[in-house]
Amino acid sequence: MRIGDFKLDGQVLLAPMAGVSDRPCRQISVRYGAALATTEMLISDTRHWHSTKSQTRLNFADNPGLVSVQIAGNDPAQMAHAARELVGRGADLVDINFGCPAKKVCGAAAGSALLRDLPRIQAILDAVISAVAVPVTVKTRTGWDDDTRTAIDFARLADAAGVQAMTLHGRTRQQHFNGSAEHDTLKRVRDATDMTLIANGDISSPNDACQIIKATGADGVMIGRAAQGNPWLVQACDAALRGQPAPSTPDAREQHAVIREHLDALHTFYGEFQGVRFARKHLRWYWQTLSLPAAEVQHFNALQSAQQQLDWLDSWGRAA
Repeated sequence: MRIGDFKLDGQVLLAPMAGVSDRPCRQISVRYGAALATTEMLISDTRHWHSTKSQTRLNFADNPGLVSVQIAGNDPAQMAHAARELVGRGADLVDINFGCPAKKVCGAAAGSALLRDLPRIQAILDAVISAVAVPVTVKTRTGWDDDTRTAIDFARLADAAGVQAMTLHGRTRQQHFNGSAEHDTLKRVRDATDMTLIANGDISSPNDACQIIKATGADGVMIGRAAQGNPWLVQACDAALRGQPAPSTPDAREQHAVIREHLDALHTFYGEFQGVRFARKHLRWYWQTLSLPAAEVQHFNALQSAQQQLDWLDSWGRAA
């Protein structure tokens, strides 16, 4: 799969997820087969980049693989300026969010709210693509609601503007993450455009990934929520799309090693105070994947220091 001049080693991508796809998460996902892992969404107004949250998201040191950064906003000039700044800081690709359904984002006329305003999308794409020499990609949804399905028109517009890849989540904004994602629209986009297309939404097994590629002609798949606490899903989907045997189910030793690596990376990346708190959220998804009893989860969440968390995890690993 290609995005501009970049040839990716694989067809499985990790979705940009606010509060999830930070550097520790991206590092593990890439090691387990993600061909590209995009950063958490960043606001395009650079006046707000001094905040702790933005500074963390702007930290590209030790980024695994290509640096793909997602931005959101609705002002063409502002977004072009943000894109230039990001490339200056080392971004290899700039991804524009036209799909976030969050109330706060849509209330600012950004994310999927823009799907009701294709002329503004055109202006944003023209401004950003003209501003940078790196590939520009987009992530979007099928439309705002059932009465405003704009994916085909959006795709034609984006392709003509010079967008190098489009990720399509098979839901409208109105659906948020409810119901089942549909991928029929992606097949119609594939028939209407030549740009690289990536399927997103309800990909939770290797069979899902293979069936969607076969049914739609998409070039790759992007996995989001299903990969939280489960990097082995990325590995399994990658193997399936390469026609390779399914990897063995990770044993307790591998599970412990990955979770410990993730925990230690969170402490290092955020510092102990924030790292301990972020760990409660990030490791929760591993506990759900592994069906850890609620009492043990509560015990872990009560721990107050990095060393206590590491000691508890090592104890759990020995007992697993």
